[in-house]
Amino acid sequence: MPDSSATGLSRSGQVHALTASFLGWMLDALDYFVVVFMLDNLAEAFHVGKEKIVLTLTMTLVMRPVGAVIFGLLADRYGRRKPLMANVVFFSVVELLCGFAPSYSVFFVLRLLYGIGMGGEWGVGASLAMEAVPPRWRGIFSGFLQSGYIMGNLLAAVIARFVLPTWGWRPMFWLGGIPALLAFYISARVPESEAWKQHRAPTVSRVFRAVGEQWKMFVYLILLTTFMVFLSHGTQDLYPDFLGSVHGFTKARVSEIAMIYSVGAILGSIAIGMSSEKLGRRYAMIAAMTLSLLVIPMWAFGGSAGMLIAGAFLMQFGVQGAWGIVPVHLTEMVPDETRGLVSGLAYQLGTLFGAPAPRIEFALKANYGYQAAIAGFEVFTIVVLIGILALGKERKGRSFHRAPAAVAH
Repeated sequence: MPDSSATGLSRSGQVHALTASFLGWMLDALDYFVVVFMLDNLAEAFHVGKEKIVLTLTMTLVMRPVGAVIFGLLADRYGRRKPLMANVVFFSVVELLCGFAPSYSVFFVLRLLYGIGMGGEWGVGASLAMEAVPPRWRGIFSGFLQSGYIMGNLLAAVIARFVLPTWGWRPMFWLGGIPALLAFYISARVPESEAWKQHRAPTVSRVFRAVGEQWKMFVYLILLTTFMVFLSHGTQDLYPDFLGSVHGFTKARVSEIAMIYSVGAILGSIAIGMSSEKLGRRYAMIAAMTLSLLVIPMWAFGGSAGMLIAGAFLMQFGVQGAWGIVPVHLTEMVPDETRGLVSGLAYQLGTLFGAPAPRIEFALKANYGYQAAIAGFEVFTIVVLIGILALGKERKGRSFHRAPAAVAH
């Protein structure tokens, strides 16, 4: 664990802050991705077309900015700990209720509410985590934090492999109530951020004024995260369905492949995050995306199971490798007193504008076929992203803490 002198927290405090942020994001992602593995099951259970279930994925993403505003404001005004606890309890209860949904209409509303909870977690958790470690360690721990999202996807794949065939779709959601227990851990072990104490905004209106003062940077970050969402959700959300529909893999086989490429994603997130300390945030992200661009033929057009698995592994190594830098890049770019709101809201507005990605791909496949649809969409996305990053800026290594006042002698 890194030295604690630069953050004002003990080493155990740093460990607990990082652990809580990681677990919160991992369990949040788990509750989202369980739907990805049950498109057919949910469509059959609610007697609707598969596109209706895909719509719930989109609407979950659409609601995330609402959660970012609510919990981000709370985090910048009242601290990181209590809003994080409230957020975890909220999204866990909603996920549990999804397992009792009697109809598609009820399920749809619950997924909207879940989107609020999902949107609130990232900004609060990322701020808490990045403020807990010294600047020179942020890259690797940013990758560790963001890998929680992939771990959630991996856990969803495991549950889909072993729980879904035996107990059906409802218990998949009931397991989502377990994360509420994380609130007790946060309450007992996680210290408040010292950086927040130093830069605490005196009023909510001051938070909004600080956002307005940095509007150009804010717009840039929204554009960046929008295309990052195109990148991630465009390669993840429909890929299990693609493997089943185009290649005829069973649900069990699809879950196993998802586990494999999730491992690649975790390794990429941590490795590329670490490399950003030497290459810089933007160039490390560009390198990761270049890898993803090069493996698209294997990922989308592979003619064998081995080729598809290798392509999916490398694709997610690059995609999530780039995403592993997002927590540190966003939190370093935004003003100190609005870190919880601006970093989270930029991320979630990007999610809002990027939410149609799976629906766009699903629509494109009707005219061009599944393979060309997902490949063409991602080639366009990656090329635009490289341009956005090349033209942008970064603030690698900036301090989040005020230097101690000099002692007069």
